[in-house]
Amino acid sequence: MQTDGQPLPGVSYVMPVLNEVTEVRAAVASLLDQDYAGPFEVILALGPSIDGTNELVAEMSASDPRIRAIENPVGSTPAGLNVAIRASEHPVVVRVDAHSVLPRDYTSIAVRVLLESGADNVGGIMRAEGRTPFEKAVALAYGSRVGLGGTPHHVGGTAGPAETAYLGVFRRDRLFEVGLFDEGIKRGQDWELNRRLRQTGGTVWFTPELVVTYRPRPSLKRLVRQFVATGLWRGELARRFPANNGLRYFVPPAMVAAMALGIVAGLVGVVGAVLGSPVAWAVLGFVVPAVYLLFVVAGSVAVARRSGLPTLLWLLVVLPCIHVGWGLGFIIGFLTRTSELTTHTGR
Repeated sequence: MQTDGQPLPGVSYVMPVLNEVTEVRAAVASLLDQDYAGPFEVILALGPSIDGTNELVAEMSASDPRIRAIENPVGSTPAGLNVAIRASEHPVVVRVDAHSVLPRDYTSIAVRVLLESGADNVGGIMRAEGRTPFEKAVALAYGSRVGLGGTPHHVGGTAGPAETAYLGVFRRDRLFEVGLFDEGIKRGQDWELNRRLRQTGGTVWFTPELVVTYRPRPSLKRLVRQFVATGLWRGELARRFPANNGLRYFVPPAMVAAMALGIVAGLVGVVGAVLGSPVAWAVLGFVVPAVYLLFVVAGSVAVARRSGLPTLLWLLVVLPCIHVGWGLGFIIGFLTRTSELTTHTGR
């Protein structure tokens, strides 16, 4: 592909990395294997990993001069992205996650769409793929409406302007114009950056042509931690920018609040029934969590009926962990300064 007879623009892949020894090699390999004909560089911003990640990256960098490793002493995702972007040399910046594997034509498609659309940022679909029954259950939750709500970058949709985009292929100059990523926001920083791009007259573009393979967290503990942290920061962002948040962000916290009230009311009703109190009717509060559990069971069966019993059973656990973790995190983040909750911010 040529740009009106001009050479293809150079591309800088930027990837923050922290404790990703099991995933980073595949992620980097997918970058080196791109069919893009223009010049490129791979910049890995290394946080203070303790699992051997940095040693592995050092080996990879020593064996391939296209891979450049730089320090990210803060360790957070936005800090790593900013360090890598400042060190980049090319006019197109491709954000990459250590859990993501790009298809060979990803960059070619992304640059073409970036140029054709005139957008500041282009993104596509995050297609989660699991290897174990647990990871497969998480992947099903990501890609279904009963899991993460069915947003375009999870389930697909029509190409066009969007609120935000998964990962992102950016015009480098526009990143500097809006001030790069906000390092005070540990999660949701992509949404906040895209908000600034749009508010300054830019366009964020979604295209279903871009499909990225995403590897889910491998354990229930890490999944819960991920979604509580994500919910915390989404609550923080909803408080900071109340006019910029869609209704869908408030569904999980509303569900958590309704279930909590329903359980409390139900317990009051049980006590009332035992004591012969007129508040015994409050036992009907148990209807709320019962309806939610029916939703989880019906949704799990509908989504995982062809995926095998182990995956189905895990999905029955995964869905409540995602919904409740995200919703509870949102409530705490909305009511509390998330920047002070340092143990729950994620990286």
